[in-house]
Amino acid sequence: MPSALQQGLVSCHSCGMLSRLPAHGRGHCSRCHARLHARKPDSISRTWALVILAYILYIPANLLPILESRALLTAESNTIISGILMFWESGSWMIAGLVFIASIVVPLTKLLALTWLLVSVQMKSQRRALQRTQLFRLVEFVGRWSMLDIYVVALTVTLVQVGTLASIQVGPGALAFGAVVVVTMIAAHTFDPRLIWDAAGDARE
Repeated sequence: MPSALQQGLVSCHSCGMLSRLPAHGRGHCSRCHARLHARKPDSISRTWALVILAYILYIPANLLPILESRALLTAESNTIISGILMFWESGSWMIAGLVFIASIVVPLTKLLALTWLLVSVQMKSQRRALQRTQLFRLVEFVGRWSMLDIYVVALTVTLVQVGTLASIQVGPGALAFGAVVVVTMIAAHTFDPRLIWDAAGDARE
């Protein structure tokens, strides 16, 4: 059975309406007037650029301080990792586990999943297309809740015990961590999952 693309039909990226793509390859949706594309333009290169940027930002996000506190006689810096160790040593194991999963495991897992999807598409892999599509849906779903990672960082900042005369400043690690979350969300948006099925369709032909 021919695909919708082979019949000259494309789905609007804005409203989802199925429209016929003109022969010259350019057109606009008749319902919302958005630009029609058979596939997201430069999906692979844009997603790769964002994923690489997220990998780079992931390092300072976990190594640089997310909180810098100063009291009368003391100054202290806390990274995400040191915050996890602090909660663990104080007996707050559930909080330590929550921070570890939300701040380290989830962002890294999303990056690894996007990397695997990109590599499989570029290699024109025909295996496990359905499973890869489901993985992308999972990454996209988790991305909708990615800002919870920022709230976890805020929780870490809040639970650090400081004196009444102490001043608190957000460290560069928090900015890098927030950038990782945002860049990863954009990377998931720029990836076109229909590319997964293009290779499978070519194989059937």
